[in-house]
Amino acid sequence: MQVDINKQLEIIKKGCVELIPEDELIAKLKRGKPLRIKWGADPSAPDIHLGHTVVLKKLKDLQDLGHEIIFLIGDFTARIGDPTGKSETRKPLTKEEVFRNSKTYQDQVFKILDKNKTRVVYNSHWLSNLKIDDVINLAAKYTVARMLERDDFMNRFEKERPISIHEFLYPLIQGYDSVELKADIEIGGTDQKFNMLVGRELQREFHEEPQVIITMPLLEGTDGIQKMSKSLNNYIGITEPPAEIYGKTMSISDPLMLRYYDVLTDEELSDIKKMHPMEAKKKLAKLLVGIYYGVDAAITAETEFESVFAKGNLPENIPEITVNWKSMPVTDLLTSTGMASSKSEAKRYISQGGVRIGNEVVKDEKAQIDLIEPKTINVGKRKFIIVKFKEK
Repeated sequence: MQVDINKQLEIIKKGCVELIPEDELIAKLKRGKPLRIKWGADPSAPDIHLGHTVVLKKLKDLQDLGHEIIFLIGDFTARIGDPTGKSETRKPLTKEEVFRNSKTYQDQVFKILDKNKTRVVYNSHWLSNLKIDDVINLAAKYTVARMLERDDFMNRFEKERPISIHEFLYPLIQGYDSVELKADIEIGGTDQKFNMLVGRELQREFHEEPQVIITMPLLEGTDGIQKMSKSLNNYIGITEPPAEIYGKTMSISDPLMLRYYDVLTDEELSDIKKMHPMEAKKKLAKLLVGIYYGVDAAITAETEFESVFAKGNLPENIPEITVNWKSMPVTDLLTSTGMASSKSEAKRYISQGGVRIGNEVVKDEKAQIDLIEPKTINVGKRKFIIVKFKEK
């Protein structure tokens, strides 16, 4: 059943930053046909976090209204590297890295979108076939002056930091994706506005009806300052264990909690503001775990959090890892068991007093750890493992 246009507009506009332009969207909706909604993601990292779900949630709204979601995996553009928000040239990824990440992306995206109602496409299917004269023709449709209107390019230009020619090609290639897909709407974060507007202009150049742009807010990370990012370690991943999602949510500030409620949930803020901040935060943590793991997992995560942090107990079902070393340096122990991603991160945890073995805080980054007897290792507030020695 066709949803009333005014109701569709209300749903589409809720939570978005900009709709460019609204009159064109209304004209498209009046035709009464499903619109092609483009969302592109370069699989530059293997995990999707809550920041990505801001857009995904809006895509689900559009999907529920009967429109076609086109999930564009930028397997070609990921090998260029989106320069958006970067102060220096990004390192391109290999084909193998992009392939692995894209498979993981699909598994995670369909925790929110309906797989059966989503079309998945790869931009390598058409971009790999472009010839050099096609690329030159595409490049001729945009000027250097227009490219320098983009803040990150201008900042680097003014600071005399290098800008590679292939980075200028990125917005053009992303825009060309819209031409190929004949997109009616493109949706993305506010940081993608420039790239999406390029797509609008290129569609005009190729005598297509230009796409409407919907920009969604960027979500601050758990530090409450910078955009959520795995590289900044301020993220909450949607495939992290329920206890990790719950614990990270409980660690955010009260103002940020309200921001998360506003952007990530359908709860009424006026009702949330009447609650005690701690109870409101617990509710948010349970909501977020429940979305990706279900109600039972959310209740278990809450119970474990109360046991570990309020009562000082160890969590249940601590993972066990078997090693065949009788002893090893603490930094090697943390990295080899996955408790730290690198030795430098392990040293940082130790310097901050965030590493415990048994009941003892590790203070010496050069400490040699005896592993003949099982050891419980705790890093930060939420990471626990038991290490057991076993002869080869």
